[in-house]
Amino acid sequence: MLRNHGLNRRAFLKSTGATAVLGAVGARSALASEVAAADVARAGLGAVPEEFDFDEVYDRRGTDCVKWDRAIEQFGPELEVGMGIADMDFRAAPCITKAIAERAAHENWGYQHRDSSFTDAVVAWNQRRYDLDIDPSTIVWTSGVHPGIIAGLHTFAPPGSRVLMTTPTYNGFYSDLRFARNVAEDSEMKVVDGVYEIDWDDFERRVQRVHAFILCNPQNPTGNCWSAEDMTRMGEICLEHGVPVLSDEIHCDFVTKGQKYTPFASLDPKVVDNSVTFKSNSKTFSLAANKVAWYFSTNPAFMTRLRQYTRADLSTIGMVAARAANDEGDEWLDQLLVYLDGNHDLAETYIRDNVPGVTYTKAQGTFLAWLDMGDLMDRIDAQGKADYENRTAAQPVSPESVLQRWLAENARIYLNNGPSYGTGGERHMRMNIATSRTLVKRALDNLSSAVAEL
Repeated sequence: MLRNHGLNRRAFLKSTGATAVLGAVGARSALASEVAAADVARAGLGAVPEEFDFDEVYDRRGTDCVKWDRAIEQFGPELEVGMGIADMDFRAAPCITKAIAERAAHENWGYQHRDSSFTDAVVAWNQRRYDLDIDPSTIVWTSGVHPGIIAGLHTFAPPGSRVLMTTPTYNGFYSDLRFARNVAEDSEMKVVDGVYEIDWDDFERRVQRVHAFILCNPQNPTGNCWSAEDMTRMGEICLEHGVPVLSDEIHCDFVTKGQKYTPFASLDPKVVDNSVTFKSNSKTFSLAANKVAWYFSTNPAFMTRLRQYTRADLSTIGMVAARAANDEGDEWLDQLLVYLDGNHDLAETYIRDNVPGVTYTKAQGTFLAWLDMGDLMDRIDAQGKADYENRTAAQPVSPESVLQRWLAENARIYLNNGPSYGTGGERHMRMNIATSRTLVKRALDNLSSAVAEL
């Protein structure tokens, strides 16, 4: 649904020169479609849903893209599929491109007034998609989930204190801890039939010596969509021991078929009051470089303390993009989720049937595939090669980095090293499947061929 944010769209395009603005987004036909849809809606016939082409191989090489260009810089131009850092290769949602183009047509970039429409869009997104009511007065803007979590660490975890995490978990948390001068307390999860579960005895033992707990929901890289029961148990244990929960829910909009995302903030109020939730649509709409995120809590004392450590220098483009995505991005995301679910199914069945030595159980959430490659590592003698290289290497060489290089050279794909995700990440690699199915299939074919040649 289009919303009016102070600049009437059709009048604005007319006044600034529609041809110039629409040329920037290749969207003369898009405007025609918009007008046609509006005419249909006025006639009482409902909107005509747009079909989005996620099969398009959208080339990001040569754009200073971390996911592709940095991997090619490391391993050479022969690399065919970059499947590392967690952003997506798809063309942006059209509502975002249009909103940015319209704002860019106003050629002044002075200080921006952030009116209530930006916060209202966040509140509305969470209410309509997850039935989660957020008090808009509790939303604090930040330039990323990382700065938000760091503010939480400064608030609750003095330098030198320990912070609990269930591992393997997002490797960026470790850099946050280093920045805040904290110490990681890893509680390694157990794997049952390919699914990660909390080791409750270990969790409760470790929570007694920490100052905060970072929850990743859904869990990156394992893909767990934590149940209300599991999170309530975590929350009650933390509450009992006076440990605040910092819940990173940046991947919350990605769930696979039959699974459900449960916001931590939807649990029992006593547990929720001992938490802060951190969110962004930077993963949902691949807006990471626009640097916009937010956090909230039902605990006024927590919010007062957190605000003392928060400074958000937000860009106009980032805010415009985030608002457009939250206001108008539902249909694009709904279609994308079906497509990504198909990519997960393809990866699971293809690896099972064609890649001996590699195991993948379909993730419950995220667009990431967590691959057990231990058998393949043994076949290429990754440990032996690492031991040999470490005799003269200036920097330590892990068996997984040997595997990463082997995959780049032989399968021409780039994956992320498992050990960077903490205890339990050994002998694993993370594969980002948020790309066209053509490239997912090519990567899997290349992997199968490389393994077959061993």
